[in-house]
Amino acid sequence: MVHFGRKFGGKRIDCKIREWEQSDAKDLATALSNLKVMENDTFAFAITVNDKVVGSIGAFRQGNIHRQTAEMGYYIAEDYWNQGITTEAVKQLCDYVFENSDIIRIFAEPFAHNTGSCRVLEKAGFVYEGTLRSNAVKNGKVVDMKMYSLLKTN
Repeated sequence: MVHFGRKFGGKRIDCKIREWEQSDAKDLATALSNLKVMENDTFAFAITVNDKVVGSIGAFRQGNIHRQTAEMGYYIAEDYWNQGITTEAVKQLCDYVFENSDIIRIFAEPFAHNTGSCRVLEKAGFVYEGTLRSNAVKNGKVVDMKMYSLLKTN
């Protein structure tokens, strides 16, 4: 846990970061349901199966000349892999973003060795654009990533 304190408006504010806990769900939902937060174009959603949260998915607007582009990220509990759930979540998120914003391109950069995630994107209609060589360091290893994108169609 990281902790620091600052004075803000004459009051001392204690700030901490920590891992998510189940009890945070209500506060998170309240924060994300605020229209002012959503207007900043962080589209973040829980992935659910039979009303049980099994993962998370989000798209994040880029800046400057890339302001009509969003990067997508997601994860899902291993018990729900290889069932088409993530592909469906990706499709739903992309539909939502394209219908509710001016985003024209959504991209994702899975690790090149993560064939399951690459397959999810391909099944959701994303196009493979190329390999980003030595693009990240994961667990102390330099790894390649793949670039996939989906364009808004009129």
